[in-house]
Amino acid sequence: MMPELGKYAGAVLSSYAVALGLLAVIVGLSLWRAARVKRALDAVEARQEGKR
Repeated sequence: MMPELGKYAGAVLSSYAVALGLLAVIVGLSLWRAARVKRALDAVEARQEGKR
C-alpha cells in the first residue's frame, strides 16, 4: 500500500508528520478558543438576563 519513496522516504514521511502535527495543533486551538468564547458569551447572556 505504501509507495516506494526511495532516498526521499525520510523527508516525505517527516513532512507528513509535521503537517499532521500542525493540523492537530490548529484543531486543538480552535476547540480551545471556541470553548473560551462560549463561556464568555454565556456570561454576557447571564448578565443580560439579570437586567430584564
